Amino acid sequence: MILSSVCVYCGSSNKVAQKYKMSAQAIGKELARRKLHVVFGGGQVGLMGILATAALEEGGTVIGIIPEHIRERELPSDRLTELHIVPDMHTRKRMMVDHSDAFIILPGGLGTLDEMFELLTWKKLQLHNDPIIILNQDGYWDEMIALIKKTVAEGFSQPPDLDLFEVATSVEEVFTLLDKHMFPGKETLTGRM
Repeated sequence: MILSSVCVYCGSSNKVAQKYKMSAQAIGKELARRKLHVVFGGGQVGLMGILATAALEEGGTVIGIIPEHIRERELPSDRLTELHIVPDMHTRKRMMVDHSDAFIILPGGLGTLDEMFELLTWKKLQLHNDPIIILNQDGYWDEMIALIKKTVAEGFSQPPDLDLFEVATSVEEVFTLLDKHMFPGKETLTGRM
Protein backbone atom coordinates (compact mmCIF):
# COMPACT_ATOMS: atom_id res chain seq x y z
CA MET A 1 0.00 0.00 0.00
CA ILE A 2 1.38 3.39 -0.95
CA LEU A 3 0.43 6.14 1.47
CA SER A 4 0.62 9.74 0.33
CA SER A 5 -1.75 11.49 2.73
CA VAL A 6 -2.83 10.97 6.32
CA CYS A 7 -5.93 12.46 7.91
CA VAL A 8 -5.59 13.43 11.56
CA TYR A 9 -8.68 13.85 13.72
CA CYS A 10 -8.12 15.77 16.96
CA GLY A 11 -9.57 18.29 19.37
CA SER A 12 -10.10 21.97 18.69
CA SER A 13 -9.90 23.11 22.32
CA ASN A 14 -6.95 25.11 23.60
CA LYS A 15 -7.81 24.21 27.23
CA VAL A 16 -6.05 20.86 27.22
CA ALA A 17 -2.90 19.53 28.87
CA GLN A 18 0.46 20.40 27.35
CA LYS A 19 1.22 16.69 26.78
CA TYR A 20 -1.56 16.49 24.16
CA LYS A 21 -0.30 19.62 22.43
CA MET A 22 3.22 18.19 22.30
CA SER A 23 1.96 14.96 20.71
CA ALA A 24 0.00 16.87 18.06
CA GLN A 25 3.12 18.90 17.29
CA ALA A 26 5.30 15.78 17.06
CA ILE A 27 2.86 14.03 14.73
CA GLY A 28 2.58 17.06 12.46
CA LYS A 29 6.36 17.36 12.22
CA GLU A 30 6.92 13.67 11.57
CA LEU A 31 4.23 13.43 8.89
CA ALA A 32 5.89 16.35 7.09
CA ARG A 33 9.34 14.79 7.44
CA ARG A 34 7.98 11.66 5.81
CA LYS A 35 6.54 13.73 2.94
CA LEU A 36 3.01 12.65 3.80
CA HIS A 37 0.29 15.20 3.13
CA VAL A 38 -1.65 16.15 6.26
CA VAL A 39 -5.44 16.31 5.95
CA PHE A 40 -7.29 17.87 8.88
CA GLY A 41 -10.36 19.85 9.90
CA GLY A 42 -8.99 23.20 8.75
CA GLY A 43 -9.12 25.21 11.98
CA GLN A 44 -6.17 26.96 13.60
CA VAL A 45 -7.36 26.30 17.17
CA GLY A 46 -6.48 23.56 19.63
CA LEU A 47 -4.60 20.45 18.58
CA MET A 48 -5.74 21.02 14.99
CA GLY A 49 -3.86 24.30 14.76
CA ILE A 50 -0.78 22.93 16.51
CA LEU A 51 -0.66 19.92 14.18
CA ALA A 52 -1.02 22.03 11.03
CA THR A 53 1.50 24.65 12.13
CA ALA A 54 4.07 21.98 13.01
CA ALA A 55 3.67 20.26 9.64
CA LEU A 56 3.91 23.55 7.74
CA GLU A 57 7.02 24.64 9.67
CA GLU A 58 8.63 21.33 8.63
CA GLY A 59 7.85 22.12 4.98
CA GLY A 60 4.87 19.78 4.77
CA THR A 61 1.74 19.92 2.67
CA VAL A 62 -1.38 20.60 4.75
CA ILE A 63 -4.94 20.33 3.42
CA GLY A 64 -7.70 21.83 5.55
CA ILE A 65 -11.38 21.05 5.08
CA ILE A 66 -13.80 23.21 7.05
CA PRO A 67 -17.56 23.73 6.87
CA GLU A 68 -18.86 27.23 6.19
CA HIS A 69 -20.76 27.40 9.51
CA ILE A 70 -17.64 26.56 11.54
CA ARG A 71 -15.23 28.80 9.65
CA GLU A 72 -16.07 31.88 11.74
CA ARG A 73 -15.52 30.07 15.08
CA GLU A 74 -12.45 28.07 14.06
CA LEU A 75 -10.72 30.54 11.78
CA PRO A 76 -8.69 28.64 9.20
CA SER A 77 -5.00 29.30 8.87
CA ASP A 78 -4.02 31.43 5.90
CA ARG A 79 -0.82 29.38 5.54
CA LEU A 80 -2.42 26.10 4.47
CA THR A 81 -1.36 24.47 1.22
CA GLU A 82 -5.04 23.95 0.36
CA LEU A 83 -8.20 25.07 2.10
CA HIS A 84 -11.58 23.66 1.13
CA ILE A 85 -14.64 25.44 2.49
CA VAL A 86 -17.59 23.07 2.28
CA PRO A 87 -21.32 23.54 2.94
CA ASP A 88 -21.76 21.09 5.84
CA MET A 89 -20.23 18.49 8.16
CA HIS A 90 -21.27 15.56 5.98
CA THR A 91 -19.39 17.00 3.01
CA ARG A 92 -16.37 17.71 5.21
CA LYS A 93 -16.20 14.15 6.53
CA ARG A 94 -16.63 12.60 3.09
CA MET A 95 -13.96 14.86 1.60
CA MET A 96 -11.52 14.11 4.43
CA VAL A 97 -11.88 10.39 3.73
CA ASP A 98 -11.59 10.89 -0.03
CA HIS A 99 -8.33 12.85 0.39
CA SER A 100 -6.68 10.33 2.74
CA ASP A 101 -4.93 6.96 2.67
CA ALA A 102 -4.73 6.45 6.44
CA PHE A 103 -6.15 7.97 9.62
CA ILE A 104 -4.70 8.95 12.98
CA ILE A 105 -7.04 9.79 15.85
CA LEU A 106 -5.63 11.92 18.65
CA PRO A 107 -7.42 12.88 21.87
CA GLY A 108 -10.44 15.07 21.22
CA GLY A 109 -14.02 15.77 22.19
CA LEU A 110 -17.45 15.13 20.73
CA GLY A 111 -16.46 16.12 17.19
CA THR A 112 -13.52 13.70 17.24
CA LEU A 113 -15.75 10.94 18.62
CA ASP A 114 -18.30 11.60 15.86
CA GLU A 115 -15.65 11.46 13.14
CA MET A 116 -14.00 8.36 14.62
CA PHE A 117 -17.20 6.33 14.88
CA GLU A 118 -18.33 7.30 11.41
CA LEU A 119 -14.92 6.33 10.05
CA LEU A 120 -15.07 2.96 11.85
CA THR A 121 -18.60 2.36 10.57
CA TRP A 122 -17.62 3.17 7.00
CA LYS A 123 -14.74 0.72 7.26
CA LYS A 124 -17.06 -1.97 8.65
CA LEU A 125 -19.40 -1.35 5.70
CA GLN A 126 -16.38 -1.60 3.34
CA LEU A 127 -16.71 1.97 2.12
CA HIS A 128 -12.96 2.22 2.71
CA ASN A 129 -10.24 -0.14 3.88
CA ASP A 130 -7.63 2.31 5.11
CA PRO A 131 -5.66 1.98 8.36
CA ILE A 132 -7.12 3.68 11.44
CA ILE A 133 -4.66 4.30 14.28
CA ILE A 134 -5.92 5.60 17.62
CA LEU A 135 -3.39 7.34 19.86
CA ASN A 136 -4.48 6.25 23.33
CA GLN A 137 -2.13 8.63 25.11
CA ASP A 138 -2.04 8.02 28.86
CA GLY A 139 -5.21 5.94 28.58
CA TYR A 140 -7.27 8.80 27.13
CA TRP A 141 -9.40 6.45 25.00
CA ASP A 142 -9.54 3.52 27.49
CA GLU A 143 -13.27 3.86 28.20
CA MET A 144 -14.14 4.24 24.53
CA ILE A 145 -12.15 1.11 23.64
CA ALA A 146 -13.80 -0.73 26.53
CA LEU A 147 -17.22 0.36 25.23
CA ILE A 148 -16.46 -1.03 21.78
CA LYS A 149 -15.38 -4.31 23.40
CA LYS A 150 -18.63 -4.35 25.39
CA THR A 151 -20.68 -3.99 22.19
CA VAL A 152 -18.91 -7.13 20.97
CA ALA A 153 -19.38 -8.98 24.27
CA GLU A 154 -23.11 -8.11 24.27
CA GLY A 155 -23.58 -9.23 20.66
CA PHE A 156 -24.26 -5.79 19.16
CA SER A 157 -20.96 -5.88 17.25
CA GLN A 158 -18.92 -8.75 15.86
CA PRO A 159 -15.41 -9.81 17.01
CA PRO A 160 -13.86 -8.69 13.66
CA ASP A 161 -15.02 -5.14 14.48
CA LEU A 162 -12.13 -4.99 16.97
CA ASP A 163 -9.78 -5.30 13.98
CA LEU A 164 -11.13 -2.16 12.31
CA PHE A 165 -8.59 -0.05 14.21
CA GLU A 166 -5.19 -0.26 15.86
CA VAL A 167 -4.21 1.34 19.14
CA ALA A 168 -0.91 3.10 19.86
CA THR A 169 0.10 4.40 23.27
CA SER A 170 2.81 6.79 22.07
CA VAL A 171 3.69 8.95 19.08
CA GLU A 172 6.52 6.54 18.26
CA GLU A 173 4.10 3.62 18.18
CA VAL A 174 1.76 5.55 15.87
CA PHE A 175 4.55 5.66 13.30
CA THR A 176 5.56 2.03 13.91
CA LEU A 177 1.99 1.06 13.00
CA LEU A 178 1.91 3.46 10.06
CA ASP A 179 5.20 2.01 8.78
CA LYS A 180 3.68 -1.46 8.94
CA HIS A 181 1.11 -0.34 6.37
CA MET A 182 3.59 1.60 4.24
CA PHE A 183 6.30 -1.06 4.23
CA PRO A 184 4.72 -4.44 5.00
CA GLY A 185 7.31 -7.00 6.03
CA LYS A 186 10.14 -4.46 6.15
CA GLU A 187 11.98 -2.86 9.04
CA THR A 188 10.21 0.23 10.33
CA LEU A 189 11.53 3.77 10.03
CA THR A 190 10.56 4.83 13.54
CA GLY A 191 14.21 5.09 14.54
CA ARG A 192 14.42 8.32 12.51
CA MET A 193 12.21 10.23 14.96
